[in-house]
Amino acid sequence: MPTLVDSHLHLDDARFDDDREQVIERARQHGVRSMVVPAIHRRSWDAIAALSHDHTDVFPAYGLHPMFQAEHRPEHLDALPGWLAAHPAVAVGEIGLDFFAGDVDRESQQRYFSRQLAIASEHGLPVIIHARRAVEEVILAVRRQPGLRGVVHSFSGSAEQARQLFDLGFLLGLGGPLTYPGAHRLHRLVASMPLDHLLLESDAPDQPGVEHRGQRNEPAWVSDTLAHVAELRDEDEAAIAAATSANAEKLFQLQAYRGRRT
Repeated sequence: MPTLVDSHLHLDDARFDDDREQVIERARQHGVRSMVVPAIHRRSWDAIAALSHDHTDVFPAYGLHPMFQAEHRPEHLDALPGWLAAHPAVAVGEIGLDFFAGDVDRESQQRYFSRQLAIASEHGLPVIIHARRAVEEVILAVRRQPGLRGVVHSFSGSAEQARQLFDLGFLLGLGGPLTYPGAHRLHRLVASMPLDHLLLESDAPDQPGVEHRGQRNEPAWVSDTLAHVAELRDEDEAAIAAATSANAEKLFQLQAYRGRRT
């Protein structure tokens, strides 16, 4: 069975409260040996820290998600550097921009995003970026922080935007949406993109693939995404798994984190 990394899931989500340990075990049984869990607001930091303490295959990232702007406070942003100093992390995330709704406070989102990019740079950490209807603005913000590393998760932009992100050294995270028959643009992108810029993710409990449409997503189902990527590229699943896992190991420095944890 190929060894996989789920590069993005919200294992702390309340939808896992009744069977979280079983979810983790199912993921392991499907070859998922490492799971990166990004935060969405200040309240989630403590729960993610506890999960990473209790499970050696759970890797934490801390940040303030743009979709939860109403919950964020300036003091939460101010607290992030100190939290990162006291709690080792593999990334700053989930951060970014979400302009899907027409009435969002773009200025506030951009202020939080820019500051968190700077914090990541100051701490030498990669970033996990959410970009919905805002890929161009995300690219512009990243350009203002030269040398920053990271991933745009659940990428939904154009091939040209993907190329610009590759040129900046960024990776793309892809999961359930890729598996749907109508995702033609994603299919073309995955078939031709450099494999060293690809990460596999579940975004569990959200964004299940076509095989589990309407269900709560799980990290175990990253194996479904792997199968679709291999089919689209006409390549061996084991080779795709090895490459994407190596990409995650390199970006998030998972081995170094393991050393700090022990």
